[in-house]
Amino acid sequence: MTSKSKMAKAQQEGHFMKKKTKLRFEDLPKNYEALCRLFLPRPLRAAADYAKVVAMTDVMAPRQEEVTGDQADYYELLCWLIEEYDAKRLKKPQFTPVDMLKRLMKERAMSPADLSEFLNGNRSLASAVLRGERKLSLRHVRILARRFGVSADNFL
Repeated sequence: MTSKSKMAKAQQEGHFMKKKTKLRFEDLPKNYEALCRLFLPRPLRAAADYAKVVAMTDVMAPRQEEVTGDQADYYELLCWLIEEYDAKRLKKPQFTPVDMLKRLMKERAMSPADLSEFLNGNRSLASAVLRGERKLSLRHVRILARRFGVSADNFL
């Protein structure tokens, strides 16, 4: 029995993803409906559901240049489900804007004097910001976001 016929049989019997069937990109259906029959995406509520979706995306991710439009839509939905699950369950570390600035400066071995150059040579402003005594203006936030290559949200 070929791998395609094994997968078709498992799909018809509703056993796919319940058994340890080795999934290969070459065996995936090309259209959306068939992909949903193979594995119907649902909201992720448990680690087991999450693992199934990750297994499917792991098969598709390395072959993004080869996917059909329907496969791309299906993959995008699976990735969205993963992101939603992670957003609800994984806590991001909370950094203050000053903490983030200090971290970015440390990663780049920058001194307060280097920061003052970014902020138009205002050394006292840089020191006050680093001590938490002064907040960054919107103009400074934009400058720092551009210089560090990060979102401006990190400094707000």
